[in-house]
Amino acid sequence: MNRFRRFRDFAFSVALLSIPFFFLSTNLKDPARVNVLDRVLLQVSAPIQYVAAEAARSISGVLEGYVYLVDVNRENQRLSHDNGQLRSEIRSLRIQARENNRLRRMLDLRERLAGETLSAKVISKDFSTFFRIVRVRLDRGERHHVRPGMPVISVDGLVGQIRRTAGRYSDVLLTVDRTSAVDVLIPRTGARGMLRGTGEDDRYACRIQYLRRTDQVRVGDEIYTSGLGQRFPASILVGHVVKVVKRDFGLYQEAMVDPAVNFADLEEALILTTGPRQSGTQDASPSGTATTGAR
Repeated sequence: MNRFRRFRDFAFSVALLSIPFFFLSTNLKDPARVNVLDRVLLQVSAPIQYVAAEAARSISGVLEGYVYLVDVNRENQRLSHDNGQLRSEIRSLRIQARENNRLRRMLDLRERLAGETLSAKVISKDFSTFFRIVRVRLDRGERHHVRPGMPVISVDGLVGQIRRTAGRYSDVLLTVDRTSAVDVLIPRTGARGMLRGTGEDDRYACRIQYLRRTDQVRVGDEIYTSGLGQRFPASILVGHVVKVVKRDFGLYQEAMVDPAVNFADLEEALILTTGPRQSGTQDASPSGTATTGAR
């Protein structure tokens, strides 16, 4: 029994190995020498070859697609990494460009201002509930160089005045504080008034009081320091008129002013320690930058 089973298994194995040989031999044989048995084998093998070829083609396509997708994914990761680096470099270059532009404007302002100045950096804002102020730290200089009442100016216009000092630190009373008062002028018509801050908690705003009813004031007019009182230099941009309030009675009208300085983004300023405090409005700049009339 065991011998018969071994003979059967051997014969079956030989048959399985012989069948591919016969099919291969038939497919490789010269067509002119094909006999009846070969034709039968070709007819039988044709569908099997077709199915095998299609299966191999499908498997090959899947493998190629997988390899392609792996390569594409790697390429996408590389491109994404390169894109991130380029974006970071662009942001850095933009920051550097803004910084260089800000420094150029600050140097230009220092050259235009008459008198000596000290540069200062803003280190805190609005820490008092009673005053609209910022605290600045001097880049250089000692305490005796800065005194209360000295004007503080940025590249955009008038910031305010020194309120108090402590070593190299000073508190600046902003023009938008309700206790601030600046004599101002509208160069377009020569109208004068007193600029005071509204002291609002949710915005930075000023109003011009004591404008005569006959003064020509309109939205968009630029407001400059007049220089009267010798507290602030003349011709420093303060802001722009955004609303005119003229009542039906009374001698005066008011104008609401949007400050030229964006106090929320203020980073640096100049403290004018010496120099003329002339009256008048010489060389009032319509371009919106801070200038002085005295040289």
